Amino acid sequence: MVVDMELQEIKDAVLQMIADKEKTEADIRALKEVLDSNHVGMDEPLVDAEGYPKQDIDVYQVRHTRHKIICLTNDHKALMKKIEEGLHKIHALMGANEVQQPLSSVPDNQEVETLEPFLRVNLVSPGSPAEIAGIQVEDLILEFGSVHYRNFKSLADIGKLVENSRYKVVNVKIKRESNVIVLSLTPRPWVGKGLLGCNVVPLEVVER
Repeated sequence: MVVDMELQEIKDAVLQMIADKEKTEADIRALKEVLDSNHVGMDEPLVDAEGYPKQDIDVYQVRHTRHKIICLTNDHKALMKKIEEGLHKIHALMGANEVQQPLSSVPDNQEVETLEPFLRVNLVSPGSPAEIAGIQVEDLILEFGSVHYRNFKSLADIGKLVENSRYKVVNVKIKRESNVIVLSLTPRPWVGKGLLGCNVVPLEVVER
């Protein structure tokens, strides 16, 4: 229980840092547009050959903007480092939790027998909602929210469920080697594509 609380706190902190990172990136893009409007980048000289400020450039604005970009770039690097550290902590705690979760997350052996994997994870993007939830490549999905192998028709079923579950917790039951684990996934926009940051492929019967 203590591990679960600590895990959730770190997840929340990482989500906040990712949001801060996205805002910083947006601020940097906006500042670079100011430089573009002056037809300069970060390194071009702001004075002419004789040392006078160039007349076609707002020298004060460009200097101020360049300084802000440098500060925000440093902030961005620091945030990326903290996010990486947070993700490492999440993975470490998830590993500690896996020992307890397989038994506690599955009521009895009968349920394991009646559930069959129908999707396989073949891609998880760094910093994505899927990675933060603890999903890993090669995980086999037994249940994705209300979708399981009996009612699954196509990946469109998953897409519709994800779209309707923005910012809502979706329980994902996975099989990882011999363990059955329940993960909490929150679909939401992030810096990458989609709402999850992972890719799944349907399992053929022979693969099951």
